[in-house]
Amino acid sequence: MHDSAASSPDPRPIAPQPPAPNECCESGCPLCVHDLYAEELTRYRQALAAWEARQPLPSRPEAQ
Repeated sequence: MHDSAASSPDPRPIAPQPPAPNECCESGCPLCVHDLYAEELTRYRQALAAWEARQPLPSRPEAQ
């Protein structure tokens, strides 16, 4: 199977997966999996915005 995103010179960023319900122990860890996910999500959103800014605008058909 061919993955066009993997072969693209500028692939779209991939969103992080949220933690599964059983990954948090609910004991107030200094670095909770939910905190790590929030940081990953922030980085993803920044990377996605930068990626979108690099993409060419869709061409519009000329008005006749």
